[in-house]
Amino acid sequence: MGGDDTGGNGSREAGRPAAAGRRPLRRDAEDNRRRILQAGREVFAARGLQATLNDVAHHAGLGVGTVYRKFADKQSLAEAVFGEELDEIAAMARESLDGSDAFAALADFLERALARASANRGLRELMRQGMVEGTDLARARREIASHCEALVERARGQGALRAGVTAADIAPVAAMIDAVMTLEDGPGPEPWRRYLTIILDGLRAHPHQGRLPGR
Repeated sequence: MGGDDTGGNGSREAGRPAAAGRRPLRRDAEDNRRRILQAGREVFAARGLQATLNDVAHHAGLGVGTVYRKFADKQSLAEAVFGEELDEIAAMARESLDGSDAFAALADFLERALARASANRGLRELMRQGMVEGTDLARARREIASHCEALVERARGQGALRAGVTAADIAPVAAMIDAVMTLEDGPGPEPWRRYLTIILDGLRAHPHQGRLPGR
């Protein structure tokens, strides 16, 4: 029995370092994944969607092989990065629904979302060109669209929104502001804010406004 006990203890002791050794490896793997995602955010924001996995690996301070083990190609990394970005924008829209002044809530969401886009070249390219489109991105887009529709409906219900404006107008508004963001020069350091203010005034209900053409 004494020999069996010793053997049993030896077996358990031998197993403990292996188990303990595996946990740090899993932690390291997850840490690397988060480093890659953060580096991807920063690189795509600065350089746009033409950035490569090599660029991301260099920015993260990791070997390119480590990046490829986590993400098979740039498409899969971009989907993960922008899935998080769009989820955060969807959360902004959801938070804006809590505002009591519906038009102010809509304006606040547009300003916050566009401010986010103004500092992120890759995000603007994604929204403009749709070069990357995975399941998570499509889901996040639908959530943003649903919250925008609710914001527009509330503003219309309070009589604060110009007659004829619908949720379908929000994407073209964002596209117009995106066009301003691509200009090298403009009035002030962030010219898009000037034009967003002009557009918001056009969206707000005023007496004697003409009927909007088209549907």
